Amino acid sequence: MLLISADAFSQTGKSIRDHLYFDQQAPGNSPVLFAPGIVSDEYGNRDMAISPTGDELFYTIQFRGGFVFSVIMHSKKVDGKWTAPEVAYFSGQYNDEEPAFSPDGKKLYFSSNRPISGTEKKDYDIWLITHEKGAWTDPQNLGNIVNTSKDEFYPSIAKSGNIYFTRQVEGKDEDIVMCRYSNNKYDTAISLPDVINTKGAEFNAFIDPDEQFIFFTGYKRKGNIGSGDLFISKKNKSGEWEEAKNLGDKINGAGNTYCPYLSPDKKYFFFTSSRGIFKTPFEKKQDFKGLKSYMNSPWNGWDNIYWMEAKELIDNW
Repeated sequence: MLLISADAFSQTGKSIRDHLYFDQQAPGNSPVLFAPGIVSDEYGNRDMAISPTGDELFYTIQFRGGFVFSVIMHSKKVDGKWTAPEVAYFSGQYNDEEPAFSPDGKKLYFSSNRPISGTEKKDYDIWLITHEKGAWTDPQNLGNIVNTSKDEFYPSIAKSGNIYFTRQVEGKDEDIVMCRYSNNKYDTAISLPDVINTKGAEFNAFIDPDEQFIFFTGYKRKGNIGSGDLFISKKNKSGEWEEAKNLGDKINGAGNTYCPYLSPDKKYFFFTSSRGIFKTPFEKKQDFKGLKSYMNSPWNGWDNIYWMEAKELIDNW
């Protein structure tokens, strides 16, 4: 069953309306849980993608136990109401995650370990679906310029067509790389400069559609608040990337903070965190009902999505 509304993509020329996703109150300049009990629930929830018209939403549910499984979920706004999230039509069989719209809304990119042409594929590649002639294509692999025998994760697409993503790099851990788009094809990937990448792991980058700033996660960097912290780098007047800055303890905390995302209207900033709200020992003895309420809440230590106003982050860092 096709769950993506073609209508949402045909209206990209219209001005973006102010959408309060799932009828939530708009957040302030401090992070709050996004759509508790709907998107952020007792399972692992991460990475966001919102259509340019603001009425289509994708995110990933991920389970990490004795095995890893991730599936892309989808919701849309119909007659002013958001539908209950369902598994997206192209997901649910392989490990799929990290959906990302092109700025014009005509393409949706994602990372997957699905096979290519019936051949078992073990590493993650970047795939896309395209809206053509009133219908959506089957998922297509982006090919061997973007994808390699290494893992490719977390696509983010600029208005220019340039694609930014995470790749394992020889002699390092993971880098944020970019493939320039020109003459309807991608050029060979290049790593972003050392003011962003280090010898450690940098990943999950969100590029400003105009390519003037970039959010990303730096893992176990000196001075980090948690294991993985969110950073921002901006371009100077010469068009060069400036030294990345840690976004501070309002956003970063214990555990891993990752999957930065900016809504298409640049009003809201989203991110994923594995921080939990309760710790042991408890202040008092818990019965089984109380323990279950903790374990079945969004605060049980699994990943959740948070959101906040974006203006302060963009203007002040």
